[in-house]
Amino acid sequence: MGPLAITLIVIAAVLVAATIVLAILGKKAQKRADEQQEQIDATAQTYTMLIIDKKKMRITEAGLPASVTANTPWYSKRAKAPVVKAKVGPKVMTFICDPEVFDLIPVHKEVKARVSGLYISRVQGAHGTHITPPAKEKKGPLAWARRKVREAQKEKAKEKKNSKKK
Repeated sequence: MGPLAITLIVIAAVLVAATIVLAILGKKAQKRADEQQEQIDATAQTYTMLIIDKKKMRITEAGLPASVTANTPWYSKRAKAPVVKAKVGPKVMTFICDPEVFDLIPVHKEVKARVSGLYISRVQGAHGTHITPPAKEKKGPLAWARRKVREAQKEKAKEKKNSKKK
């Protein structure tokens, strides 16, 4: 066997070992996440709240209680988390929000939120209204060109209306 074949066999063995280790770690992480989700669902309560503000900011800058920031791992303190400031009853509180729910939360509106501790896991519109996610604006050169064409058409329509009024 030549040195090339031995090198390829060693690389293949390392890749197989890495794949097996990652699969095992992934299963453990998934199991842990499922247990945490069960705990969140078990302790969740529904509150009606007025959303004052929402931002993505560091947990240390969010104004959360000291016990929350003390129990946060060091690598999570630097990451930006979705934070919602809301008025629940007479109190103004700061909540951490699920990233999937963060985009659905409307600012300066009343919502019914499913809260577990300081964690918002689900949001519904208050008074039976339905919350629709905001339309995401597409990016890229084709989307830019379409947007410019739409703007030009709107300006042309405004000029027509103004010329008819004169």
